Amino acid sequence: MSEVKPEWVAADWGTSHLRVWAMRGSEVLASADAPDGMGKLARDEFEPALLRLIGDWIGDTPLPVIACGMVGARQGWQEAPYRMVPCAPVATGETMKVDTRDPRIAVEIVPGLAQDDPADVIRGEEVQIAGFLAETPDFDGVLIMPGTHSKRVRIADGKVLSFATAMTGELFELLSTASVLRHGMTGDDWDDAAFEGGVRDGLAGVAFERLFPLRAQGLLHGLSAGAARARLSGLLIGAEARAIADCERVVLIGAAKLCALYKTALEMAGQTVEVADGSRLVRNGLVALWQKGAAQK
Repeated sequence: MSEVKPEWVAADWGTSHLRVWAMRGSEVLASADAPDGMGKLARDEFEPALLRLIGDWIGDTPLPVIACGMVGARQGWQEAPYRMVPCAPVATGETMKVDTRDPRIAVEIVPGLAQDDPADVIRGEEVQIAGFLAETPDFDGVLIMPGTHSKRVRIADGKVLSFATAMTGELFELLSTASVLRHGMTGDDWDDAAFEGGVRDGLAGVAFERLFPLRAQGLLHGLSAGAARARLSGLLIGAEARAIADCERVVLIGAAKLCALYKTALEMAGQTVEVADGSRLVRNGLVALWQKGAAQK
């Protein structure tokens, strides 16, 4: 196996997972990952977790590492203060340098973004946005980034102007596993028609009052678990889509399955939607930040 000696390392460090890429400029030489997310590590465990993945890549001079995600949260390795919008999603000279015990690595953490009114924060998605803008620099519109905490981000002139967070994914998880609705939602079955019916009610603004009837329909009419789960998802995503309707240009970024559900809901709301491949955008955003920094040296 050939020896990997990168110029720098890109690191995507989330709550549950760490992924790293050995980079030469924008070229990926190798990659590695581990289930060593922020949520599983004490503060003094971050550096050893990183070294376990990149130790074989380290040479004679300090290896630069640019990390993004929850590694920079208050509970992470070292807090990287937020940058206030409106601003570019990432900026050179505003990363947080980490005090490491091992002198062979030079780690910097990308800060998240914050908004004053209404108060909101982004941590990690800013690098995806930078990766998207590196490919689509003239974009003017709204990015929807579905997930546990879905983000709706207004972009113009290469800047994040404003954003909003919807706890859609977390609400689905809590309601389907920890509320009275859980009794009728065991398993992973799915019903497309039930999902679309839920979306229609969510778009109509009656999602809240349609929640408990999911339990009642199971008791009185034998609503299947798959239909109940799909309808709950439709109610919540439909309610979120109601706030997104009538945007001039909307692009979805995220996991393919989840983006497909959001696309269905938004199109039912009359919105034209594009879908971008989000799998490479974090790395591309870190590359864009690295290249800007290299160009300024």
